[in-house]
Amino acid sequence: MVGDGHRPAGTALRAAQDEAGVPPGIWRGQGLAAVGLTAGDVVSERQAELLLGEGRHPDADRIERERLQAGDDPAKARRATVLGRPIEHNRSPKTDKAKKRTPWLGMDLTFRPPPTAHIAWALMDDEHRLVLESCQDIAVDKTLKWLGESVAQIRWKAGGKQRAPVKDGLIVAVFRHYESRAAESKPLLHDHAVVSIRARRPDGAGTWGNVSADSLLAHIVVADTLYLLYFMEEVSARLGWAWEPREVTPGRRPVMEIAGIDRRLIGWQSTRRQQIEEALFVLTAEYVEEHGHEPGERAAYYLGCRAADRTRPPKRKEPRSLSELRRRWRESAVDAVGADVVDRLAQRARAAAAAVWARVRPVVDVVLAAVDTLAVVYVMRGAFKRHHLLAEARRYLAYALRGRPHQPGLDEQIVQTVVDDYTRPVGRGLMMTADLHALYPNDTEDQAVLRPLTRNRTLPLYARARLAARALSAWVHAVRRSERLDSRTRPHTVAVPGASTRSGPRPSRTDRKAGRAQEQQTDVAALDQTRATIEAVAQMAVKLQDGVRERAAARGPQPQPAPQAPAPSHIPPPSAQQTPGRIPTGGPA
Repeated sequence: MVGDGHRPAGTALRAAQDEAGVPPGIWRGQGLAAVGLTAGDVVSERQAELLLGEGRHPDADRIERERLQAGDDPAKARRATVLGRPIEHNRSPKTDKAKKRTPWLGMDLTFRPPPTAHIAWALMDDEHRLVLESCQDIAVDKTLKWLGESVAQIRWKAGGKQRAPVKDGLIVAVFRHYESRAAESKPLLHDHAVVSIRARRPDGAGTWGNVSADSLLAHIVVADTLYLLYFMEEVSARLGWAWEPREVTPGRRPVMEIAGIDRRLIGWQSTRRQQIEEALFVLTAEYVEEHGHEPGERAAYYLGCRAADRTRPPKRKEPRSLSELRRRWRESAVDAVGADVVDRLAQRARAAAAAVWARVRPVVDVVLAAVDTLAVVYVMRGAFKRHHLLAEARRYLAYALRGRPHQPGLDEQIVQTVVDDYTRPVGRGLMMTADLHALYPNDTEDQAVLRPLTRNRTLPLYARARLAARALSAWVHAVRRSERLDSRTRPHTVAVPGASTRSGPRPSRTDRKAGRAQEQQTDVAALDQTRATIEAVAQMAVKLQDGVRERAAARGPQPQPAPQAPAPSHIPPPSAQQTPGRIPTGGPA
């Protein structure tokens, strides 16, 4: 709450936040009305201590005081302020494994925009800074609302067997930080959203319980992709900027960045990233030496976490305000890349956005999006669940739209298309996998097209996923082209020469329409008969030519005529002159 730092004893929270250079926390979420809070209120120290530290009502002091004045005993008055089960239950000797159980009262979700957004927020003027902060607020609010309405589940009964959606929504305290943990302070706009575990059950009594942790944790990546999608859309709508993919690590999944931001500024901003990559290189070499192969996606993720822990420096202790931080950041960026690059950030972003919109059409084809999503998830995971598809579908929308708004429910529509048309269940539960025969029905040799792409161990996992996605997209295009051609009755019309109609009267529009209608009524059998006729004529012509050559060889060599003078250039040679109505020899015309 004070920038991951410590505060002296006796110092108020608000004063410590001002000294640390971080703004005070703000209450957000759809479930604030249930505890008498309002969105946008400042998080006081006592409220955070009661709700996030003890699982009690944020205004528990007033409630307990009124209960005592009404004649309740102290234990009953205190119990009236507890939301759900008291945390003392976990510490009771009667509880199984009491020493191993600790009360869990909140979850910290960190919302961080892409690096180029940090750069624009730190180096541009105050107007752009405030707009970007507003975009961050809107994206965080929309994501928290989706988590509360579509993901969060309340549990009760033994072992949490009975679950249902929460009644009001989540209660969240959001704290904003400005800088990273790099040795030299660098801009890192991010929000810590501390979600309270307490929520109301959807029953008439309005009792309180605990939010299911596994459902929230399973949808963390899905929530992250939704937050980035919302943030990109808000930035593009308010500032007119566009987004483009940037490959951070060759063969790995790219990230979306603001188009036009100088890449040198990304290197200037991500010094912490460079420290992690240096440590990760050493850890990866140790992993290869121990296991004999490169780490997979999951192992690489855990190696990255270990590298981040090894290189994590302590937070700075001296207080700095945001204005002082912005002044220091600007001086450092000017020294690194020059004042011209820093001063023209907004202008270059607008120019790059115009180039992106001229090159990319923000159109989403649901079938192509479904095939692309399934191919990537199938290669990356093998067996998967619905939320894995949803996360990849949102990544696809971010890449395809480049910041343009998407239709509500389009991501769910893409996932539903995948589940209905291209998957099959695996084992028990909600696991599924790709139905390869539905994806590539024309491949009769046991998916000989897809399997070499998905099992090429020389390529990184995501590179193999992109190859499979391109192959399936090409197949969809081919199928659509064949269907488009087959929609006409004569896909390959053979034109038969007839009498010229130029000398006669031109047919009327009605006659032309009737002729076209009659031509379209020609069926496939007539087309096959025409092709067979042409092939028979060609074979007959070849036989006739062979007979002429045999008879000429039997008569012996013929005397050659004397050479003639070359004809003028404007008169064709005799061999090129043809008798009207005759077909020259040498094969079918």
